[in-house]
Amino acid sequence: MPIRFDGETARFDGACTADEAIPLAEWTEAANAPRVDLGACTSLHTALLQVLMVAHTTVAVEPEDAFLKAWVAPLLRNTPG
Repeated sequence: MPIRFDGETARFDGACTADEAIPLAEWTEAANAPRVDLGACTSLHTALLQVLMVAHTTVAVEPEDAFLKAWVAPLLRNTPG
């Protein structure tokens, strides 16, 4: 499974697809202070990005992937919350 839910932290691994959007949304609703570990993420479907932005998640570990680091991480850091 590309996303592992470990308490208040969701750990993204490899290519994360739209199939994970509903479980991610359910987890963000249940978590008190949702945090994400994007370190091992290689691609992130826009549905997942939207869930993370709406939930105002905190990025605990920045992505190592150059595209995600340059384009996705700043969106999550700048989401008002």
